[in-house]
Amino acid sequence: MASSTRVDLDGNPIKPLTICMIGAGGFIGSHLCEKLMSETPHKVLAVDVYNDKIKHLLEPSTLPFADRISFHRINIKHDSRLEGLIKMADLTINLAAICTPADYNTRPLDTIYSNFIDALPVVKYCSENGKRLIHFSTCEVYGKTIGCFLPKDSPLRQDPSYFVLKEDESPCIFGPIDKQRWSYACAKQLIERLVYAEGAENGLEFTIVRPFNWIGPRMDFIPGIDGPSEGVPRVLACFSNNLLRREPLKLVDGGESQRTFIYIKDAIEAVLLMIENPGRANGHIFNVGNPNNEVTVRQLAEMMTKVYSKVSGESELETPTVDVSSQEFYGTGYDDSDKRIPDMTIINKQLGWNPKTSLWDLLESTLTYQHRTYAEAIKQAILKPVAS
Repeated sequence: MASSTRVDLDGNPIKPLTICMIGAGGFIGSHLCEKLMSETPHKVLAVDVYNDKIKHLLEPSTLPFADRISFHRINIKHDSRLEGLIKMADLTINLAAICTPADYNTRPLDTIYSNFIDALPVVKYCSENGKRLIHFSTCEVYGKTIGCFLPKDSPLRQDPSYFVLKEDESPCIFGPIDKQRWSYACAKQLIERLVYAEGAENGLEFTIVRPFNWIGPRMDFIPGIDGPSEGVPRVLACFSNNLLRREPLKLVDGGESQRTFIYIKDAIEAVLLMIENPGRANGHIFNVGNPNNEVTVRQLAEMMTKVYSKVSGESELETPTVDVSSQEFYGTGYDDSDKRIPDMTIINKQLGWNPKTSLWDLLESTLTYQHRTYAEAIKQAILKPVAS
């Protein structure tokens, strides 16, 4: 696509960029790479340890944009090539993270190293070489809402000022140290503070993204099929796995936590606006979520059960859900936030962006993909006799 046909939000021509994308082979990275290849002239230096989710973009014989994306198999923990790639690029996007709640309790050390220590060189190289950085954080940095500390029957719990999360105003409230679930949020908050400080003191051009439950095709893995049998992915893939195997969906502590969910394709639109409008995005932290798609985890399970029945043609289970304790499901040290509703004022003002896709529609699209991709493989795995 000719770059002259594309302009930014202020009407200026968008120049082709070279983007170093760390974590390009993951869920978000694969969708972002697709978007950049199909709709922009930008080049991508795709950095990751796996490329399964972007293999379709790397085949030179099948697609015209294969010369604009190159894969670099690098573990950023210990690879001197990273700085060279950052120097070659105009912009670095860091998506690398351990980001599944099951790991925060059982692997808190890895979680802290992955989300803080391993990100330090990325920030350092960008700052020292005068390169722009888009750093992916998490909505978990907000921790618990102020409202959750009010009495259960307090009318203030209904007041948005006690639970809507604002980038520049809301405090970050974590549980005690022995609740190791907060190791992820704490590490992410600390790297945010470092990025912000590099901007304030050394002029680093940065944007920080706080995703609020981005879901869609290629998210995480299905245990025993394209991930470890004993692995515990995030809620969408967990529930998908149960539906595919016709097992009840496990609701942790009754599924009372409330979440907002956004379709990955809507979220990627927001990221593209950040990439191509640095004058509007630099120096900002952006919530990226869909406050209109708020449900309890129990309601999500019920909706996914109905949607999956529609897309698969299978009847709903007689017992669609089963309650489990967080101790049983996640292990010791689990704790959670009650609600996560993003305030959208800043991203709307700076980038004019709003999410579009309803929860039902995004679940229908995602579960159609899950059924097409995994149903047959799971059927074969169930039929296969276990070796004695």
